[in-house]
Amino acid sequence: MKKGIPVSPGVSIGTAYCISEIFVRPEKTHLEEDAVGEELARFESAKEQTIRDLKALESKVYAQVGPSEAAVFAMHQSILCDNAFTKKVSGWIVDEKLTVQAALHRFLEEYSVLFSKTKDEYLQERFADIRDVVSRLSASLTDVKNEIDRGLEGPLIVVADELLPSQVVLLGDVEVKGIVTQAGGPTSHAAIIARSKGIPAVSGVPGILRQIKTGDTIMVDGREGVIRYNLDPESIAAYRKLEREFFDFKDQLAENRDEPTITADGLELELLANINSTTDAESAVAMGGNGVGLYRTEYLYLTHPNVPDEEEQYENYRRVIQSAPNNQVTIRTLDIGGDKTVPYLGHNHQESNPFMGWRSIRLSFEHPELFNTQIRAILRAAADFEFGKVRMLFPMVTTVDEMRRVRSMVRRAMKQLVSLGKPFANVPIGMMLEVPAAAIMMDTLLEGCDFVSVGSNDLVQYLMAADRDNPKVSHLCQPLSPPVLRVLKNVIRICNQNNTPITVCGEMAGQPKAFVLLLGMGLKKFSMSPAFIPTIKELAKVISRAEAAQILQNALKLKTTSQVQRYMAGQLQRLAPKFTILDTA
Repeated sequence: MKKGIPVSPGVSIGTAYCISEIFVRPEKTHLEEDAVGEELARFESAKEQTIRDLKALESKVYAQVGPSEAAVFAMHQSILCDNAFTKKVSGWIVDEKLTVQAALHRFLEEYSVLFSKTKDEYLQERFADIRDVVSRLSASLTDVKNEIDRGLEGPLIVVADELLPSQVVLLGDVEVKGIVTQAGGPTSHAAIIARSKGIPAVSGVPGILRQIKTGDTIMVDGREGVIRYNLDPESIAAYRKLEREFFDFKDQLAENRDEPTITADGLELELLANINSTTDAESAVAMGGNGVGLYRTEYLYLTHPNVPDEEEQYENYRRVIQSAPNNQVTIRTLDIGGDKTVPYLGHNHQESNPFMGWRSIRLSFEHPELFNTQIRAILRAAADFEFGKVRMLFPMVTTVDEMRRVRSMVRRAMKQLVSLGKPFANVPIGMMLEVPAAAIMMDTLLEGCDFVSVGSNDLVQYLMAADRDNPKVSHLCQPLSPPVLRVLKNVIRICNQNNTPITVCGEMAGQPKAFVLLLGMGLKKFSMSPAFIPTIKELAKVISRAEAAQILQNALKLKTTSQVQRYMAGQLQRLAPKFTILDTA
């Protein structure tokens, strides 16, 4: 048994599929004599393909972002073309019968030792370039789908260091029933992906890739944060029974998809979906959502081979709007930085404190043409739909000046579209509340906002000064902590007093315990992973606004997070005992 952080509730059992980065030593390291020639050919073929990819990326980044950002890809090509690099890797394949992956791993180890001895920042950045190149080369050698097709029987439990969007894309249509990661916490990529698909997940399990191998049978309990492996037949049968009960209960709840969301005292609520793709938008329809409260456009950039141009973005946004419930979508502009990076925006090198650095709206302001392209694409995509159905949301707005600058850029994009004769729509403009400074100045910031969306994932980590992806401080990143509840109560009160629509679109909106407290604060719009919509819809039926307000009042008297969690667990057990299985501990 291994204990981690519960991030997506439920029980699942299946076959482990381990996604190991190049930096984790490959399981097969040596070749038979007659395989050396084929392995050299694999190395050369992968190198040529990677160089072609880098050339295409350099060209597109040069055109859409700028020459300085494109230059890094020219340098990466030069590393691949360097004779010393080729001779080293080829020599190990021929002389020591190493596989390409093992040779690349050794190459990185040697350079890691070499560069660790220098304090020169420039040289350290060059090592970051080498790691990027070797990772790209390694990825071109790996075909995840083919590996799975060669004998792994689903359903699969994905085991990874951290599950990135690009890795999810590689999995394609493979049946994934659970996720386990070494890194991350309740709001990491892996957690968000798992919840959006409604599958159990546990994060923050250090060393699991050393103890689990592909093909092992593994059980994931996403409510208690436990995984088990090396199971005996009786345990396997018991966990399969728990798994069936979990998914059967979820299927029963999903039958309410066509019903409105109404509280016990008759208040109608809006349950919206957080999505990353058109497929997620379709899931929101299947789960009975009222619309899309947050479309994370960065996933289009993160999974794109280079830079999506205006036409690609326009077509993507139109498809998402068409697929969404009631064609209602709030589109968030590019939220890159922190734990989500793309090299063509200068993030090939690490910032010392990326979550509080050059990210989100700050990065967009640094690249006005790239930002302007996205704004135009959103305005154009909204043209075919009723006014107000499509809204534009800007992340990490901190000051009034930033909100004014956003509106100025939107006006500029509109003028350009007029001059080009392209149809577009004027859309409501909102800010994402993630920074405590913005929460303090909420009444002033509302002057420039048509609506507000609370990004509770980042707001919690900034309030608590705790990295949400660091398991060592995950106990601090809790949405039910007293300071978080007090800040949210005040923000919701100010927005309601000013008749400004407000939505909580962080992951806490879909957690049953948190939902009750948010309802008590006066919130009427909730945006969550599509899989949680049926649960919250059913929970709303058994509680009134007055009861939720009383529960909130009691919770705000408590002094610690653990006290709030225990109190709310008791309230949830009283209100809807069956739902405890669908909430993380």
